[in-house]
Amino acid sequence: MSVKTERKRMTKGKKAALIVACVLAAILIFDLIGAAYKSNPADIKSYNTTNNQISAAGKPYISAHRSGGGIAPEESMMAFRNCIENENFNVNVFEFDLHITKDGQLILLHDDTLDRTTDSVEVLGVEKARPEDYTYEELSKLNIGAHFVNKDGEMPYSKYSGENVPDDLRIVRAEDVLDYLTANGDFSYIIEVKNGGELGEKAVDELVRVLSERDLLDKTVFGTFKADITKYVDEKHPELKRSASIVEVLEFYGAAVTHKKNFKPKYKALQIPYNMPYRMLVNLGTATVINYAHERDIAVQYWTINKESELEYLSSVGADCIMSDYPDVLYKVLHEKKVTDE
Repeated sequence: MSVKTERKRMTKGKKAALIVACVLAAILIFDLIGAAYKSNPADIKSYNTTNNQISAAGKPYISAHRSGGGIAPEESMMAFRNCIENENFNVNVFEFDLHITKDGQLILLHDDTLDRTTDSVEVLGVEKARPEDYTYEELSKLNIGAHFVNKDGEMPYSKYSGENVPDDLRIVRAEDVLDYLTANGDFSYIIEVKNGGELGEKAVDELVRVLSERDLLDKTVFGTFKADITKYVDEKHPELKRSASIVEVLEFYGAAVTHKKNFKPKYKALQIPYNMPYRMLVNLGTATVINYAHERDIAVQYWTINKESELEYLSSVGADCIMSDYPDVLYKVLHEKKVTDE
């Protein structure tokens, strides 16, 4: 390679590096500006509503994201019991995720594979095992708290395996969780089906059956990131209240900021993030968004909010529900701090 060619190559490399640096700087500036923008709580308006997911209490509903997965193993019966039996906080809404098993059972699990939360590699002998490839009985042998790390950096449940796994750390079915919760209070639910395609359709059918038998359809908001499942719900199960898809959220945001008239979506809730990148471009935590939603009888539910500053802000501007891995912290922000301040 000649000296001239090498110089050209180095020049192109420097230009590319400069472009990348400029783009990263622009993103950082956008994020900082977007993060700094906050609405005035006084700008939030009141509307008549028929949607029971819209909070009428003057503060948001407290939702245990993944059943409070920051303080107990996520999606486990232990986590649900912690939320129910703990005397230091209360929960209004339980959020959890579902997969369908090989034998048609709905189990609680967030990821598409079992590796992150369970001891599936050791028990099943394979990596990236998927729940739909196993029966519920096979999956019930796993320890769903195997990799849970508490606030002290400890893994208190990793020692359990096989027959020694406590029942409340075994993978649990949706119907068992709902039976436990309905027997212990009057709660609402945010439930996401993770499967797509035929498996997702089968999971939705089963979920509707389980909810209908327990008279919980009106207390549940269904969610999915699968466009085909959203379409299936609209066509086959219009009785199931659902949240907006990603595309619908972007369409909603465009309608809100342009104050579009006659905007009548099919969904009953926005389940949206707040602490997302590029907040300057799409800031979902504003009075404009919340007022526009409430005017159309749409609930505004935020996930996954764990920072106290963000909990406080969203609570002040009319959020209907906040999903947090730490519902105990959210409870403290909503209740104990107000008492102290007064």
